[in-house]
Amino acid sequence: MSAEERVLLAHGGGGSLSARLVRDVFLPAFDNPELRRLGDSALIDLGTGRFAFTTDAYVVSPRFFPGGDIGTLAVAGTVNDLAVVGAVPRYLSCSFVLEEGLPLDDLRRIAASMAATAAEAGVVLVTGDTKVVERGGADGLFITTAGLGAMREELPAGWGEPRAGDIVLVNGTLGDHGMAVMSAREGLRFDSPIQSDCAPLNGLITALFDAGVKLRFLRDATRGGLAAVTNELAAGRDWGVALSTKALPVSPAVRSLCEILGIDPLFVANEGKVVVVVAPEDEARALDVMRGHPYGARAAAIGAVEAGLGGLVTLDTELGGRRILDMPLGEQLPRIC
Repeated sequence: MSAEERVLLAHGGGGSLSARLVRDVFLPAFDNPELRRLGDSALIDLGTGRFAFTTDAYVVSPRFFPGGDIGTLAVAGTVNDLAVVGAVPRYLSCSFVLEEGLPLDDLRRIAASMAATAAEAGVVLVTGDTKVVERGGADGLFITTAGLGAMREELPAGWGEPRAGDIVLVNGTLGDHGMAVMSAREGLRFDSPIQSDCAPLNGLITALFDAGVKLRFLRDATRGGLAAVTNELAAGRDWGVALSTKALPVSPAVRSLCEILGIDPLFVANEGKVVVVVAPEDEARALDVMRGHPYGARAAAIGAVEAGLGGLVTLDTELGGRRILDMPLGEQLPRIC
């Protein structure tokens, strides 16, 4: 039996192997028009309005890391998946798989983090479930959350349809979450500690909508990082995405750790970063709005949608040329979300 006939860690990395798993296993089993969209959230009509519905599982190790914990991550990640499809997050469910021997103080701390993050995001955790497994069966605990949000009544003209000339923005530095988890896991210490960017982004996204910014596309850059998001955006299009190396915001500490480990920060997961595509005439306004929010202080324009690239993502080089930025193959840093 070949390696690809078994589940690999790389299948969970948000890259090409993840996409293949969905295409070859899950879509044939559950195929329907809404699932086929492969969005961050499903868009459903319950007869009383349009809603967004999403679910996600969290298996991060270690469960506490600089800037957050698995509880913060679970709430923020689900809230963000709803917000980027144009929904206002409202309600969450939560399921805990607990390992026998987990300290109750850890569970209390995680529950408190979830409550605080939910309060910040303006969502309510309304139902849940708990299972306990034997020692060695869950690495402490796993969390699964689902979220429901009400779709905004009006979305900007051109929503969901980027076009050549549009500008690509991001709300801050890249790779913070993945490197914070890795440094905590390996016991690494730095003069400038790396903090996870884990945060609910619905407030920042709402500010963009309220300002009337001509939004074309939103996606939180989680597993697979910026590389995965931009490749998903460009896939199957006549145009592509051209990124500027000099414009990409990466903190010195993250850049240094990535260089030590031989990892490209563009492939590292984030949990508080959203990729925003706007009409070119709204670039300055969008940046002003983002920089006026606590989670967007280091927002930057990082590239543009460019005609003639045929679904490719490119990155300029120091020599003045361009290289193709491919979809990540698998998981560079396992168990980070």
